[in-house]
Amino acid sequence: MKTKIWIPLLALYIVWGSTYLGIKVAIETIPPFFHAGIRFLISGIILVVWQRSTGQSMPTRKQWVSTAIIGTLLLLGGNGLVAWAEQFIPSGIAALIIGSVPMFLVVAEAIRPNGVKPNWQAILGLLIGFVGIFILVGPAEISGSTTKLNTFGVIALLAACLFWATGSIYSKSADLPKSSLMSTGAQMLMGSISLFIVSGITGELNNWEISAVSYRSIYGLLYLIFAGSLIGFASYGWLLQNAPISLVATYAYVNPIVAVLLGNWIGNEPLEPRIWLATVIIIGSVMFINTRSKPQARKEARKVTAESD
Repeated sequence: MKTKIWIPLLALYIVWGSTYLGIKVAIETIPPFFHAGIRFLISGIILVVWQRSTGQSMPTRKQWVSTAIIGTLLLLGGNGLVAWAEQFIPSGIAALIIGSVPMFLVVAEAIRPNGVKPNWQAILGLLIGFVGIFILVGPAEISGSTTKLNTFGVIALLAACLFWATGSIYSKSADLPKSSLMSTGAQMLMGSISLFIVSGITGELNNWEISAVSYRSIYGLLYLIFAGSLIGFASYGWLLQNAPISLVATYAYVNPIVAVLLGNWIGNEPLEPRIWLATVIIIGSVMFINTRSKPQARKEARKVTAESD
């Protein structure tokens, strides 16, 4: 494989795998929904202005509505809940749970009207994958964990998976801009509005003072904006045009491992044997589903995982 392909692929592995730790750092002193709103507002503006300067058309009114729905589902329901959950859940474990999104997508695809029904291999992969999730988040008496995970944090992460799956299913038939980066930028802009609204409704800014924001959190937020949202998407878009899709899709299996290792090395998060066991089971089941399911289901599974970062 040519060296120029491995450079953006390695960037994709590291950048999107490290965003979970970046979120953990950013929300140390910045409220979770508010931080996500800032992240996607700035990233969205940059992407839309960039695409407009290259001659791409702005979204139509109908397309703005579509991007608002998708942005709300993916960025508020998905990323916003991940940020909220990481107040209580280690970033590596959060990445592992979110790494199971393709499993939730198979279920969502199966129950929607005229959706793709999973074959027996995909069903087997689902069952194995959910066993991995149970090992990861189940009761300490059964999972053997010495660390008790926050119940509400786990529920929020599982809900985030459902929102991502729903947003991806909706995006299949939605009217969106032809440029994928313009569409992504518009989704970020509209999603940021939803994030700011929820931030205000939940009152997370009531006792927050901007003077209390640490440099660590600022650096974390800047990393999420310029590395996670911009370099990550640019690398992914370039790879889709220049590398085999089977190679590009491997980032979905590598990112959770990168997140677990970074969380342990940099964030001092516990790394117990059951985390490694759950990692092997969850990632293995997702790989099994993606290789055994119908081509369209595999395509959507890759798409939703891309949008989740």
